[in-house]
Amino acid sequence: MKTFFSLVTACLVSCLWAAGAEEGFVSLFDGKTFDGWKINRAPESFAIEDGAIRANGDCSHIFYEGKVNGAKFKNFELCMDVMTRKNSNGGVFIHTVFQDKGWPSGYEIQVNNTQKDPQKSGGLYNTVKNLVPFEDDTWMKYVIIVKDGHVTVTVNEKELVNYKTEAATTKLLPEGGTFAIQAHDKGSTTLYKNIRVKVLP
Repeated sequence: MKTFFSLVTACLVSCLWAAGAEEGFVSLFDGKTFDGWKINRAPESFAIEDGAIRANGDCSHIFYEGKVNGAKFKNFELCMDVMTRKNSNGGVFIHTVFQDKGWPSGYEIQVNNTQKDPQKSGGLYNTVKNLVPFEDDTWMKYVIIVKDGHVTVTVNEKELVNYKTEAATTKLLPEGGTFAIQAHDKGSTTLYKNIRVKVLP
């Protein structure tokens, strides 16, 4: 356990000091195009705004299907900057696979500060809940780490999730999966930028 926490601390420090060129990290989004990403159901729900993926519109998801690690991540550190507008809901999915419709598989990390859902930003949706919101219209630094079935999530250096999955109930895929970003509804606007990943052994 001590080794795991040492790894988490090291990964967190490296990610939080990020400027887009951290050792071992690879960018998943170029800030200009959707190269490497695939949208299901409602392409109009996603746009690029000031170097960020802007999610707003009918419920839809955009999945990473690019070349980095074959778009399959088992143990990893995922870092990104996330922003919510007022009364907005969204989410980031891990260990998922592309699907044309329906809710993505895997775990969802919540993105929501003032929308009516009581589960707030950084929680592992319906698994480890965060009930204390961050601020709208301010970039939040998300760090999501999966290592040997253990999931941790920090937002702005605050650890919100430290969850060891169980073999019988885990949503983690044995060989790993990809990432997805959610457009929740037409009344919700969420933004995502500086999306980068480091594959862990």
